[in-house]
Amino acid sequence: MTPLMAPAPLAGSDIYERILTAPGGLVVLEQDDSAALIEQFRVLARHNGQTVYLWHPENGMENLREAHARVPGSQRLSIALRYIQQSIHFGVYLLSRFPLPLSATDSALLRQLARAPAGHVRRVVLLDAAPALVASVDDVAVRLSTTAPVTLRPRLRDGRWLL
Repeated sequence: MTPLMAPAPLAGSDIYERILTAPGGLVVLEQDDSAALIEQFRVLARHNGQTVYLWHPENGMENLREAHARVPGSQRLSIALRYIQQSIHFGVYLLSRFPLPLSATDSALLRQLARAPAGHVRRVVLLDAAPALVASVDDVAVRLSTTAPVTLRPRLRDGRWLL
């Protein structure tokens, strides 16, 4: 018998790659420590030059690659979602601390962004999303977890292979 092991957390670059290869434009990310994940994404954005934005109601949208670069007037979620929708460039948009309940406009914009983009990669990632919000977009969103599944490797014990 093997002891039960907790799933190992994935590195920020692994999570980033999983977000980029997700089949849809809207990703619900299940994680334990969003502050640490945001800092990992900040380092990745500065290292690889990719555009990663973070939105929260207090500051609006800020570019993680460039310190203190914010999209003016983007504190309201509907404005931020329209900005994302109109963007013609590559981008990963991390959305955190949603005001609930979502308005009908915000919900419709999230659903439109969930459709796979035709040309460029644009991913909207929901961080720390309330269960009610996740349930409302569950049919169009891709769910990802920051923990890797436990892979059991066979071990040799007393001449027998065990999992």
